[in-house]
Amino acid sequence: MSIPQSGGGPVESHEQLAEYLAAGCKPKDQWRIGTEHEKFGYCKDTLKPLPYEGERSIHAMLSGLRDQFDWTPVEEGGHLIGLEKDGANISLEPGGQLELSGATLETIHETCDEVNDHLAQVKAVADRIGVGFIGLGAAPHWTHDDMPLMPKGRYKLMDGYMRKVGSMGLTMMRRTCTVQVNLDFASESDMVQKLRVALALQPVATALFANSPFLEGKPNGHKSWRSRVWRDLDADRTGMLPFVFEDGFGFERWVDYALDVPMYFVYRDGKYVDALGQSFRDFMKGELPALPGEKPTLSDWADHLTTIFPEARIKKFLEMRGADGGPWRRLCALPAFWVGICYDQTSLDAAWDVVKDWTAEQREALRVEASVHGLQAKVEGIDMQQLAATCVEIADAGLRARAKPGAGGMIPDESHFLNALKESVESGSVPADDLMARFDGDWNEDVTRVFGEFSY
Repeated sequence: MSIPQSGGGPVESHEQLAEYLAAGCKPKDQWRIGTEHEKFGYCKDTLKPLPYEGERSIHAMLSGLRDQFDWTPVEEGGHLIGLEKDGANISLEPGGQLELSGATLETIHETCDEVNDHLAQVKAVADRIGVGFIGLGAAPHWTHDDMPLMPKGRYKLMDGYMRKVGSMGLTMMRRTCTVQVNLDFASESDMVQKLRVALALQPVATALFANSPFLEGKPNGHKSWRSRVWRDLDADRTGMLPFVFEDGFGFERWVDYALDVPMYFVYRDGKYVDALGQSFRDFMKGELPALPGEKPTLSDWADHLTTIFPEARIKKFLEMRGADGGPWRRLCALPAFWVGICYDQTSLDAAWDVVKDWTAEQREALRVEASVHGLQAKVEGIDMQQLAATCVEIADAGLRARAKPGAGGMIPDESHFLNALKESVESGSVPADDLMARFDGDWNEDVTRVFGEFSY
C-alpha cells in the first residue's frame, strides 16, 4: 500500500488532473524500473504471523533494520510504520506483510542486487529475533483472526469499508502478497499502448507467477488464490477495465474513471479523514461532506489514485499488478518479463499484435482461468502455456535488444532473469504446481512444511 503523498498546490481545474498524469511522460533514456514485493513474516517456533509489537514483531523488524542498516524511520501517530533510504522505502501492508518499494533503477541487474541486499538485511534482523519470512501469494494456513491489523489510519478506514463491499477485501488486506513492477511511458500514445498490453497480458503474469494454492491449511482449488480474491473485492475500483481499449482512451478518460471511484480518505495534518464512499467530483466543487468548503490539492489527487486497484493502473507511471509474491528468482523475473515487453518498441508492437483482437469477454475469461488453472488455462482456442511461451519469447527479444550489461560487462544483457519463466513454459509447471505436488507427496498434506522449505 502507498504512503501519503505530499506537495502540489490546489486543484483549480479538471485539466490539472490529467496534466498530473501527463507529467510522468519521460524520454526513453530516462525510463526506469521500480520493483515492489511483499512477504509474510512469522515466528519460527510457532509459525504464527508477527504481531505489531513485542520481541518478535513487525516493530522489532523495523527498528532492527533502522538501527543496523541506517534506514530513516517513518512514523504515524507515534507508531513506527516504515523506513526510507536511497530512494527506496519499506512499508507495512495491513496484515503486517513487509513490503520493499524499491528505488527507480536503470537495469534489472540493479533491481536484483537491490532485492538481494534487502532480503539479506531482513534475514540478518529476523534470524536474531527468531523470525522468518516467506514469499507466497496467500497465507497458507492463517485465518483472518490470526492476522493483526497494522496501526495505520488508512488501514483502519479500509478495514471498515471492505466489510461493506465485495466479499474478499479483508482477505486481500491481511492474507495476500504480490510482486509488482512500475514502468515509465514516453507520451500519451505510449502510455495507451503499454496499458492495453499490460491489462490484456496480466493473466499471463498471473499464470506464470501463480503461487497461492492453499487457504487455511487446505488446497483452495486455485493456483492463484490471490488473483481470485481480487475478483470479488470492490467492483468500483478493480478489474480489467474494458474502457481502456475503446477509441479515444487517454489521460482524460482515466481521470473520468478515477473521479467516479468512491473515495477512502483525505490526509490532513498527519491524520486520515474518513471520506469513505464520498465523491472526488464533489471534493472538486468544495462539497465533500468530510471537509465542507475545502477543495483538493494535487497531493489529495495523488492519494486518491493509490486507492484504485485494477490489474494494471497508471499514476505518473504504469503499475503491473497481476502476480503473486514468490521465491527469489521470480522477484527478479517479473521486472524482466515486463521490461522486455514494454521497453523495446518492436517487442511492444509484437505483444500488441498478440492481444489486439481479443474481446473484453476473452480478457476477463483469461483472468479467471489463469487464477484457477495457471498455465493449463484455455479460453476460446487460446492456450495459456503457448501464449505464455510467446510472451516470454517477446520479452527475451526485448531484453536482448536493450543490451543492458551486468557484472561489469561479463553478462551481455538481462535476458537470463527470464530463466525461471522459460522453465515454466517448457514444463507447464508454475510454483503452485510444485507446492501442490509436495503437499500431496512428502508433506503428507501438512501445509506448514512450506515454511521450512520455501522461506527466504
